[in-house]
Amino acid sequence: MASITEALRRRDPKERRTQIVDVLVEAFSDLMERSPAEFRRRFRKMASDPFAFYRGSACLFYADIVDDEDPWADERTSRVWIQGDLHAQNFGTYMNDDGVFVFDVNDFDEAYVGHFTWDVKRLVASLALLAWSKAISDDDIRRLIETYVRAYVDQVRQFAEHEGDYQFALTLDTADGYVREVLVQALASTRIALLEGKTLVEQQERRFRNRPGVRRLGEEERARVEAAYLEYLATIPAEKRFKSLTYRIKDMVGASGFGIGSAGLSAYNILVEGHSQALENDVILSMKQGNVAAPSRVVDDERIAAYFEHHGHRTAVSRRALQANTDPWLGYTQIDGVGYVVQELSPYEEDLDWSALTEPDEMVSVLDDLGRATAKVHCVSDFDSDHTLVGFQVEDAINAVVGADESAFVEAMVAFGTEYAAVVRDDHRLFVDAFRNHEIPGL
Repeated sequence: MASITEALRRRDPKERRTQIVDVLVEAFSDLMERSPAEFRRRFRKMASDPFAFYRGSACLFYADIVDDEDPWADERTSRVWIQGDLHAQNFGTYMNDDGVFVFDVNDFDEAYVGHFTWDVKRLVASLALLAWSKAISDDDIRRLIETYVRAYVDQVRQFAEHEGDYQFALTLDTADGYVREVLVQALASTRIALLEGKTLVEQQERRFRNRPGVRRLGEEERARVEAAYLEYLATIPAEKRFKSLTYRIKDMVGASGFGIGSAGLSAYNILVEGHSQALENDVILSMKQGNVAAPSRVVDDERIAAYFEHHGHRTAVSRRALQANTDPWLGYTQIDGVGYVVQELSPYEEDLDWSALTEPDEMVSVLDDLGRATAKVHCVSDFDSDHTLVGFQVEDAINAVVGADESAFVEAMVAFGTEYAAVVRDDHRLFVDAFRNHEIPGL
């Protein structure tokens, strides 16, 4: 039986072009109707290069991957909490609730429960695309993917053999090389610098600046957002709650200008009192509409779907499952039946910048870290965490299906990454042709 990548490469380009349009329209038609201008901007960004297209088309990846053979997916390993859109740029820094800077996966908008291999496959294909754009040879691309996958397997085995998943973390004390440089850059960030960029102080009271991407709210909309904010407060776990002074609202605005995956989604920024009345420790919260997770479109399991109240709830619960010691501000709410995730707009988030990495030898140690970080998010999401959806030890399940010799698994991931990246490069051209010739309805 041919692999999904072989089948896609043989498909008639006109049929594939129609499929690409159909999948995008099915996934985004409601949001495109709501905000066609934002989606035109999104699609123009996706048109810029194959990697940007890949980042913005997770729905197409899952429409393809659901038909791929997966010998490593059994009753347990097909129901692992996954990040859902794991590509090479979805890693970076955050400050955990112990005040420690951590390098980890940093985007959970698409998180869901599915095959653990889906995260690995999505990452290795993105890596092949990124490396191809840097004119790196096929042999080196294979070496880079192999480095990532072997590090992933090795870290899973360490978790299986030793208790204490939460003790592993890439921090200033444990990281080296470029990942440590990213952590050091985050260390230089300050809350006051973030506040000065987005707010101003008038008559000893801080409020949001009027600037592009910000809009003032009318009385009715503000009342709805305030009610949603009060509902959100009840979703913060008791052990993470601050004193009541901390949560006083100072100002709120509508917000836009998020990343490539957030076009058409409603969002607000809320300025609240910090842990004291001092102006320099005020906190900015993001209240963003939850999107439909791309993996949920192909996972046919009502038990999983019914676990979540709405997409904001899913995003918050997913982050708590996948990330140890999460943001103490993390929670969820709803406005008119639409779910929102709430979290701090943190000054301490520094994304992994691949532009500084140009040679394969520079990338090897980074990919070892990314493999271990991926294993960490999978393996902390089992029954040791604060939910019941994944009721088994993930590291034991993955270790069992990979087996004592990981060679077959590694080779399969290398083959998928290199072959699917070639599919994406062809798809990018087909997408650009469809978009520029006005074949995507609603735009």
